[in-house]
Amino acid sequence: MIDLKNIKKLTDFLFEIPKDFRADMRVPARVYATDKMLGQIADDRSLEQLVNVAALPGICKYSLAMPDMHEGYGFPIGGVAAMDADTGVVSPGGVGYDINCGVRLLRSALFFEDIKDLLRSVAHQINRDVPSGVGRGGDLEFAPQELDLILNKGARRMLALGYATKRDLEYIEEGGCSRWADAAKVSDRAKRRGHDQIGTLGSGNHFLEIQKVEEIYEPNIAAKLGLKKDQIVVMIHTGSRGLGHQVCADYVKKMIPKLSEWGIELNDKELAAAPLNSPEGKDYLKAMAAAANFAWANRQMITHLIRGAWDRILGSEGLDTGLELVYDVAHNMAKIEEHEVDGKKIKLCVHRKGATRAFGPGRAELNALHQETGQPVFIPGTMGTSSYLLVGTDEAMAATFGTVCHGAGRRMSRKAAKRKATGAEVRKNLEQMGIVVECASSHGLAEEAPDAYKDVDEVVEVVAHAGLGQKVIKLKPLAVIKGG
Repeated sequence: MIDLKNIKKLTDFLFEIPKDFRADMRVPARVYATDKMLGQIADDRSLEQLVNVAALPGICKYSLAMPDMHEGYGFPIGGVAAMDADTGVVSPGGVGYDINCGVRLLRSALFFEDIKDLLRSVAHQINRDVPSGVGRGGDLEFAPQELDLILNKGARRMLALGYATKRDLEYIEEGGCSRWADAAKVSDRAKRRGHDQIGTLGSGNHFLEIQKVEEIYEPNIAAKLGLKKDQIVVMIHTGSRGLGHQVCADYVKKMIPKLSEWGIELNDKELAAAPLNSPEGKDYLKAMAAAANFAWANRQMITHLIRGAWDRILGSEGLDTGLELVYDVAHNMAKIEEHEVDGKKIKLCVHRKGATRAFGPGRAELNALHQETGQPVFIPGTMGTSSYLLVGTDEAMAATFGTVCHGAGRRMSRKAAKRKATGAEVRKNLEQMGIVVECASSHGLAEEAPDAYKDVDEVVEVVAHAGLGQKVIKLKPLAVIKGG
């Protein structure tokens, strides 16, 4: 554990562990938080993990942690590290096992009054149509050749197969297809794990929610994004399932035996990393990009299934069944990007583990609308709590390599959460709040209880006050669909 006395307070929302805290640190380690949150963070190993990240070769400026920070594998969840593209390393632990676990928001033309009496029916139909649960596969099984096309083309392949629209691709980060992807760098075992998981939700903190726009902070931006008060939206949170998990495991196993050959000394083997210019480093980036494409294809297929459920229930009532994509943003990625460091623009490999790209206005990577508004960012709470839509800022570009947090962040382990409340109790509490719950597993509900997470309102306030994201909309959950 790191004594809080060793942490310097830079602002009310930013703290730093100086570079001289430990001899092997190459850069300082910074945390976005409040005094109260920092005390909670110190209860696990996440600060120690952040210091370990600050010792990795090629790291630039500082290692960073977002306000949802908590202990993870190697890197803390909520961790950000930018490595020099020529001299730095890439670490699978800095991406995570669920590669491109991301959040997608769909907007409807309906409002709460239109749908309130049909919520339970719609949620039940979505739960029937979108498979969920640990290891659960779906009705679609892709042959090896077709799966390779999905790994290489992502959501673009789903368009060719009839599961997406051209407009969908315009509102997905990277257009739903990473150009680095190479299916040949993904193991056969990973492909076997993923062959039937396109269009499936998974378990844990993954969810589908029907929500309404509860509060609007920036009416002009909200209007440009097509959102109004009390409007109904659907949020999707899932990733690359078993395929992404296997990609991470495969490359950690490949990198550990070669660390001494590369001259890389680590405080924690979970930080296994390869030089970006090594064959192993290049291969990992290609495999990671393929897993990211798989995740975009997965969320696209889920969108197709939700649109079908929407049509079956609401269309039969004569209601507008259109669902348009607001945006799809990724977390758990490492990307080659250009950023300004010490007054010079250089190429960096930016690791965002449990953190989300939040580019400000004007970035060439964004479509025309988002170049004007800044990139949309979603910070979900947990069951029973609000979620937020923000946009990226120039301040985020300067301070965090264009990054914000990806959610509220756990404050309690899954075991501790299950000790505190049963799944039946969580379900009852949510239903008493007027939230429809579709989840087959009581264990899944107990592990993801609202009390197991940090206060999302407090987390978002840190982001907003630090200038990393501009609050646009607050979303209220109406129905929750989860896997067990």
